[in-house]
Amino acid sequence: MTSLSRHPGLAFTLLVAMLLLAAPAFAPAATVTIINLDGAGEGFNDPTPRAPVGGNPGVTLGAQRLNVFQHAADIWGGLLTSSVVITVEANFDPMFCTATSAVLGAAGPQTVEMNFAGPPEHADTWYVAALANAVAGTDLDADFSDIGITFNSDVDDPACLGTRSWYYGYDGLEGTDIELVPVVLHEMGHGLGFLTLVDDTSGTEFMDFPDVYERFMLDLTTGKHWADETMTDEERVASAVNNGNLVWDGPAVTFKTPLVLGPRAHLVANAPPAIAGPMAMGRASYGAELGTPGLTRNVVLADDGAGTTSDACTALINAGAVAGNIALVDRSAGCTDLVKAQNVQAAGAHGILYVDNVVSSTPPTLRGTDPGLTLTVGAVRQADGNAIRAELGGGVNVTLTIDATRLSGADDSGTRPLLYAPNALAPGSSLSHWDVQAHPNLLMEPALNTSVHDNVDLTRQAFEDIGWLPRVTAVDESAPLAFRLGDNHPEPFGPATTIRFTLEHGAVSDLTVFDVSGRLVRRLASGWLEAGPHALRWNGTDETGRRMSPGVYFYRLTSGGFAGTRQMVMLSR
Repeated sequence: MTSLSRHPGLAFTLLVAMLLLAAPAFAPAATVTIINLDGAGEGFNDPTPRAPVGGNPGVTLGAQRLNVFQHAADIWGGLLTSSVVITVEANFDPMFCTATSAVLGAAGPQTVEMNFAGPPEHADTWYVAALANAVAGTDLDADFSDIGITFNSDVDDPACLGTRSWYYGYDGLEGTDIELVPVVLHEMGHGLGFLTLVDDTSGTEFMDFPDVYERFMLDLTTGKHWADETMTDEERVASAVNNGNLVWDGPAVTFKTPLVLGPRAHLVANAPPAIAGPMAMGRASYGAELGTPGLTRNVVLADDGAGTTSDACTALINAGAVAGNIALVDRSAGCTDLVKAQNVQAAGAHGILYVDNVVSSTPPTLRGTDPGLTLTVGAVRQADGNAIRAELGGGVNVTLTIDATRLSGADDSGTRPLLYAPNALAPGSSLSHWDVQAHPNLLMEPALNTSVHDNVDLTRQAFEDIGWLPRVTAVDESAPLAFRLGDNHPEPFGPATTIRFTLEHGAVSDLTVFDVSGRLVRRLASGWLEAGPHALRWNGTDETGRRMSPGVYFYRLTSGGFAGTRQMVMLSR
């Protein structure tokens, strides 16, 4: 066995920039223990009185912080299987923070191991401590905890991020504050193995050996996995910025991806003929939800009359021309994308189409939160935006919609999710995150999304791929009651049916309906479910409320370390 303590710099930060914020059914869950490293009167021991909030019973600031950490630890513990206690050293300390940006936290494994007894599936391969211990069935390095985490206590200071502060509830109702639960889940995820140890600037592997995460990093341009002996350091450097062409291809993840990710954003240029056809389009975390048939309007260049007149950083002076149409707006450093959208909507536009201000192989994904924004939002690559701009004199008409044949955040195979590999390397974020194009947003993206709460989505399957004990794909009804997926009733049905199941333990759970092609039809539950019997009704509609055709469908329940799938038949609408 080879063991090595965490090397300098092995910490992964979640940045808030510009306010961006099969195991048998009786297998035991893992125990995740939080070790409080804070001193008296600070961090987890801060005695400042606080009223209980969002299911968190703590009555001091420190107690609420510790409760959230243990709540996140319990979620991960319910999803993983290990006979060895997973130990997490944690504390709150002042970290970088200004009125507009902050480091929320940093985390990583304390040690990594290879060639330990177990045996692991892959020899001469680094495993993070918690995973290595789980596979070996013993604590391989008892002198160290498994994971180290530091969170920014300054977020609760009004001088940091203005009026925003940590939200310590469990219910996801953070409003304009920053919910701590998903950030802790995210950082623990890195410590549990969602990371590569490769030096992303030189492409060299840690101590000249691959890590298990690398074995599922596939570069579509070279056709090589990062752990392949034939892949050179130079090829890994190029792959790290091969935006849209670096994917995860583990079997558990590729099975689940079509059931998690939604359709890809899509622009269709209707006129003139010179640019007619489809174009790649990015989404925003604000504005109207994209759908079909989408928004079809003429495109008008925004004009605010100041500086870069097409960046919409101030009120538009051509509101009469923009009203009712789609405003073409240049991204810029002059103001945030959110401010641009606010100015465009105030001018009466029904949509906004951003043109990227950097050259990239994929369109940008836009961040921000404003419930008051109701216009349709899209973003295109610089080259596509310039092509649209060049035809404006003769009139341009486009449709902002979705492409139901392709998934947002996956390659064109529809099964392999993209890893974050932006054209400009983002140290601490590139590679060890899902790509920002994913929709719905995923827990392990590099920036906090308000839509993410306590669902660990594809990360659970990534952990199965790297060696955490696999989950069952069928349920033995004679097994002890840890998970029981019952029948739907009535069956056959029309137009609605009720699906019943029982959980022995509370856990993060998903109940999804999909068709015979494996396409996600409807997500009936996603998040933490308490122990006990449950009954959820499906009314025969998809995510958009559209009635489905009669036929065969499947429902799949995943909960904690277990999963099961059953067939049902809809006879009529």
